[in-house]
Amino acid sequence: MSDIIQLLSDSVANQIAAGEVVQRPASAVKELVENAIDAGADRIKLIVKDAGKTLIQVIDNGCGMSVTDARVCFERHATSKIRKAEDLFAIRTMGFRGEAMASIAAIAQVELKTKRVEDELGTVVEIEGSKVVNQYPEALSNGTSICVKNLFYNIPARRNFLKSNSVEMRHIIEEFQRIALAHPNIFFSLHSDTNELFHLSPGSLKQRIVHLFGNNYNQKLVPVEEETTIININGFVGKPEFAKKTRGEQFFFVNKRFIRDPYLHHAIMNAYEEVLSTETFPLYVLFIDIDPSKIDINVHPTKTEIKYEDDKSIYAILRSAVKRSLGRYNITPSLDFDQETSFSGLISSKPLEEIQMPTITFNPNFNPFEIDEEGNKIKQYKSGDSYARGIERKIGIPQNWDSLYEITGQEEEDKQLPLIPTYHKDDDDDIIANSNESKKLFFQIHNRYIVSQIHSGLMLIDQQAAHERILFEQYKAHLDDNKGSSQQSLFPSTIELSSADFELMNDLLPELHSLGFQLRPFGKTTYIIEGIPADLGSNVNETKVVEQLLEDFKNNKAELKIDKRENLARSLAKSSAIKDGTKLSNDAMSDLIDKLFACESPNVSIHGRPTITTITLQELMAKFGKI
Repeated sequence: MSDIIQLLSDSVANQIAAGEVVQRPASAVKELVENAIDAGADRIKLIVKDAGKTLIQVIDNGCGMSVTDARVCFERHATSKIRKAEDLFAIRTMGFRGEAMASIAAIAQVELKTKRVEDELGTVVEIEGSKVVNQYPEALSNGTSICVKNLFYNIPARRNFLKSNSVEMRHIIEEFQRIALAHPNIFFSLHSDTNELFHLSPGSLKQRIVHLFGNNYNQKLVPVEEETTIININGFVGKPEFAKKTRGEQFFFVNKRFIRDPYLHHAIMNAYEEVLSTETFPLYVLFIDIDPSKIDINVHPTKTEIKYEDDKSIYAILRSAVKRSLGRYNITPSLDFDQETSFSGLISSKPLEEIQMPTITFNPNFNPFEIDEEGNKIKQYKSGDSYARGIERKIGIPQNWDSLYEITGQEEEDKQLPLIPTYHKDDDDDIIANSNESKKLFFQIHNRYIVSQIHSGLMLIDQQAAHERILFEQYKAHLDDNKGSSQQSLFPSTIELSSADFELMNDLLPELHSLGFQLRPFGKTTYIIEGIPADLGSNVNETKVVEQLLEDFKNNKAELKIDKRENLARSLAKSSAIKDGTKLSNDAMSDLIDKLFACESPNVSIHGRPTITTITLQELMAKFGKI
């Protein structure tokens, strides 16, 4: 029997390594930009075409490479950061394994142009599928330019698994934002298909956050600073009222390297425990500076996971630092040139001399024990005075039935519909009979549940879940037949989106038009809303509807593995359905129930919970001990 174990060729081995390091165009962007940062560049330009499938180009003004380095950098495990195994535990740079360039060269056509300051001529290296096609000197500017063309051109199966351009572009923007946040002192620009999406000048971390996510983020940030013997923490967290239902604005950096850490994320959520509503996620951009010997960053191919030597102490420090910053923000605003605009209302502009002490007025002639000639107590206030009645109720002054009736008669009436309709004796019997036969009566409990009598007992319907189910099936039908009716806006409104949400909107635009939305792009990250589905009604905030739709869509995508059309129908149904606490007329309740039972799945909500429950007469009798 012949031998069956063989060594793989370098090209195949590099393609296997590329499967771990380069999963999509965004992975190549991350590796190339991090190499430019390690080269000492302070200006980095990123150019992509077709969401990185056709071209990824990174141009920097770093130190450049010699002729030998330009050739050797494409070899496996070639690195400038590690000389011995102990160096793995003292790493403060980005790329260090020496696999990125070899992996990218194995699955793409790469052109490298580089020149050092001390060299007269630069070097050009052209590689296709790990094979050097050409190498020659050329007059170049200082720094390095790397072009990655036709990613996965020699692995068609991997290329077929890439998503649409808008999806892949969102991943590139996410990687770009993480790197730009970690290095606010570096100029970054991002160009996509000749359009400049980002132009980020060097500045402070707060300025970088505002430039990346929008000017309105200036009012959402709370600074965090903590220095200990174990770690140093600095950055910003978001105010609780601006928390979102979706993830995506949570950034952890350890020694300026972006990481994902559910354990530390739990520490942040714990700090927000008493001020954050459930199922929402706050914004945070936090930097942890720690001794590299206390962590291990070589536990994941993309280096986004870290092991800590003392994770419990880090958890406690992080939690207390965030909690203290949230508390300090509410008490003592900072006084500097970067002061948030919301602080100005907390600082009085009056001089101390103008502040007046509060005054108290009282009746010096008041005597609670004063009596008249017949021995009766004299009231010191008018009997009809509402303030007096309030005193009587609070301190327990005896009242006669007339005054008690007068007080209770002025209490606010309960707005809830009565559970049982009442009829007067002089009502026409024919009217009552016709009403019971032709129009069934329904009732609301706490404006949340609809109660209806059925033959075997009672039926309870969750009005919000029922309406979501009705709208979900209705919107799915609109997406299938492209017949969603639209309601034109008299005054079109504009909505400003983040770059990632703008790309998401581009991807959803055909389906949104099928539902009845009329949207068109206006500028780099702005859309004009010219119409909304007619089912939403006229008294809705168009901008909030679209924002909530995008948030729900991203939330469903993170939690549920469903296709885009179903996700969109589910998101719009959730954002436009009636909410708990909405008072409904009898006709509205009747119409809701009729439409619910016309659905394909009336018993189950879009979240998998029941919409209807019944209570039989036998169950009621058992509750009252009659069985």
